[in-house]
Amino acid sequence: MTTRAIVLCILVLLFQLLNLNNNIVYFSAYADSSTVGGQQWQVLQKSIGIVSMHMQLLNNDRVVIFDRTDFGLSNLSLPQNKCRNDPNEQVVKTDCTAHSAEYDVLANSFRPLMVQTDVWCSSGAVSPDGRLIQTGGFNDGERAVRIFRPCAGCDWEEIQLGLAVRRWYATNHILPNGQVIIIGGRRQFNYEFYPKSVQENTVFPLQLLAQTNDRNEENNLYPFVHLNVDDTLFIFANNRAVLLDYKKNIVVKTFPPIPGGDPRNYPSTGSSVLLPLKNLQQPGIEAEVLICGGGPRGSFSQAKAGVFVKALSSCGRIKITEQNPQWLMETMPLARVMGDMVLLPNGNVLIINGAGSGTAGWEYGRDPVLSPVIYRPDSPLGLRFEVQSPSTIPRLYHSTAVLLRDGRVLVGGSNPHVFYNFTNVIYPTELSLEAFSPSYLDPKNVNLRPKIISPASQLKVLYGQKVAVRFSVLAAKLSAVSVTMVAPSFTTHSFSMNQRLLVLDVVGRLVRLSMNTYEVEVMTPSTGVIAPAGYYLLYVVHQEIPSDGIWVQIQ
Repeated sequence: MTTRAIVLCILVLLFQLLNLNNNIVYFSAYADSSTVGGQQWQVLQKSIGIVSMHMQLLNNDRVVIFDRTDFGLSNLSLPQNKCRNDPNEQVVKTDCTAHSAEYDVLANSFRPLMVQTDVWCSSGAVSPDGRLIQTGGFNDGERAVRIFRPCAGCDWEEIQLGLAVRRWYATNHILPNGQVIIIGGRRQFNYEFYPKSVQENTVFPLQLLAQTNDRNEENNLYPFVHLNVDDTLFIFANNRAVLLDYKKNIVVKTFPPIPGGDPRNYPSTGSSVLLPLKNLQQPGIEAEVLICGGGPRGSFSQAKAGVFVKALSSCGRIKITEQNPQWLMETMPLARVMGDMVLLPNGNVLIINGAGSGTAGWEYGRDPVLSPVIYRPDSPLGLRFEVQSPSTIPRLYHSTAVLLRDGRVLVGGSNPHVFYNFTNVIYPTELSLEAFSPSYLDPKNVNLRPKIISPASQLKVLYGQKVAVRFSVLAAKLSAVSVTMVAPSFTTHSFSMNQRLLVLDVVGRLVRLSMNTYEVEVMTPSTGVIAPAGYYLLYVVHQEIPSDGIWVQIQ
């Protein structure tokens, strides 16, 4: 054993349970990794003590994670003398274990957090000042608004009745004015705003949700919501979509149903992304939505009867800014239900997690899909999908995936059981965290990978501002350089809320400053409709290989 390894082992033993300012911090030197085809899987933590059912990366490079309070006792203790006492709780009324955690990406450590009420199947968005605004849940948490600030030692704050109605399986989206819109939820065919003005202290009906509610199956929970470039909202539920003018509370466009008519929302859970926005300074910016996977109609009822129907392998792609848009259908190499879709810094889409048959719900997924797939939106039709190297850990119901600043994808979760259940089941409750490294992080690409020199991270910028980005790269091809901005998502139940990628316009020459140093001048988006105010990750991309990102706050 090397000296370095001995020292590392000693540190792990000393700090395995370290109490700092009443916060237990868990460190880990665990790193079990495998590399195939330039991609790498690495187990970061064998257990964080809770299920990564909901995840959000914040601008301090920490990921807020939580599951639900009615799973029973978790495997993560709250700090000494801290317990959650809730007479309304259905399982454990006095609970000294955590159901939320903060994962420190840079230190590969985590600490317990305490939620007051049940956050099961809730939703969230990040405010312009960087706070996580998290809403709804189950039982006594169904109308709660919770706030988490990205600061040292901070914990959850809660507004008990911050919502007008119960929100369970709802979807949130940040708006250009800094408000959050909360749409749908079980038996809620309406939407509301947070925070509320006097005029908005109510709920607004949305007929799409009532019309798409399949009897005994629903198939319209966690609707897919994307902010369009004209300040309307694209809302997809079950197998159809509308454009909503949320300011006037009217539907301004109804899209044709997705071909095949099969449902794509919970529990027949597919996933959706708004594809990268480009040419941001030009009139008539195009916006295009991609929806992949799900379960054929009736899959949920069949799964309850013990019949697990093969998942959908189709994707639908539609230009939502066209006058008469039509769906373009494509076929994935692997059928998938409960998959996550993550926008990578280079504009490609990672499709990851999920099952090959069944649906979301307790014990209803089968045939884990261990191999992710890359989708390249700009490649020719028929050449867009590429299967990646597999994980060894099934990630089924209640799994998540989020992009990290260094270009890796953090993967966690999987619990298809009513409680934490580790034995005598087909797919045990999964408490681990993994990182998936796409092939752009392969060490053989080191000469092609750019490194941002300036500006420094935590840059504040205005709309329509020119920004000079200086970077180094060893083997430059200047015609293959771009700069992107990515809005980190709130991810749960296979949908990444608020996810957005912008390809910034180059407004000056890309110049060489020295042998391996270059500078490019780009323009930030012109309005909050294109990029709602808040924190983004900015990357330099060279031949599809991104740099580490830097944090940028646009306001």
